[in-house]
Amino acid sequence: MDIAKPSWSLRIANFARAVFWVGLVIILLVSLFGSQGTDKARTDLLNRFQQERNSHVIALIHRQESVSVLGVPVSRYISIEDSEAVLRAIRLIPPGEPIDLILHTPGGLVLAAEQIAKALVEHKGKVTVFVPHYAMSGGTLIALAADEIVMDANAVLGPVDPQIGEFPAASIVKMVQIKKPEKVGDEMLILADVAQKARIQVATFVAELLLKHMPEKQAVELANTLSEGRWTHDFPITVQMARQLGLKVSTNMPRTVFDLMDLYPQGGGQRPSVLYVPVGRNPGGRESGAPRTDQAK
Repeated sequence: MDIAKPSWSLRIANFARAVFWVGLVIILLVSLFGSQGTDKARTDLLNRFQQERNSHVIALIHRQESVSVLGVPVSRYISIEDSEAVLRAIRLIPPGEPIDLILHTPGGLVLAAEQIAKALVEHKGKVTVFVPHYAMSGGTLIALAADEIVMDANAVLGPVDPQIGEFPAASIVKMVQIKKPEKVGDEMLILADVAQKARIQVATFVAELLLKHMPEKQAVELANTLSEGRWTHDFPITVQMARQLGLKVSTNMPRTVFDLMDLYPQGGGQRPSVLYVPVGRNPGGRESGAPRTDQAK
């Protein structure tokens, strides 16, 4: 009895299946060994920065990184896992020794940011926060705990007004005031109550942080300014404005911080949107004059 030979379509399907699995294995290996190399480079650079500064360095850097094997970009923000890791690092630092925190983040959970800020403000040693690009919302909350904030000349901080879901707490309260409570549903009244409590809680916490660096009256005024919702949540607080608000801000950003940021590339694998030729630098072995591509950050 003759056995029917596989059809061409079946052979093609089997070949395609084999190619898929081989490709998947290659992606897994490249992802594994590539990330190990990047992690080592980051660790070496942090060690170098610690030696330069004679301090203990912690990096809290959030990018939209490719965290899955298929390169799907996932947005990062300050989470409970971050606060646990930072608190663990702070506990290992002897009292009185300086801490340098490199901070790049769009913000995140209020609870996590407050835990980090509280641990920093209670540390018995100088705390310096470096902001190479931006530290918004919860990132600003953490920066306020520092004895000194070092920003790039074009870096920004942001307001710390709380958000309830996708809405600013201040806007929820204002909406109820405008429409009057009798014309608002029960659910919105509950949200307004929560929003008002959130505003008070954040303002109180920020004022307590600032008492370490300024008089009580100034601390309360600045806490209200940053948390009351007078600006949109993504309003950029520049170096000049931060100084006008009374914050101690320097622009003496070490070159090493920017080199570290180079090791946290934007994920996604899309076509680079910025192309330029570095001048007077040779980071990571790149030759001077060699073109460089950057993703939008």
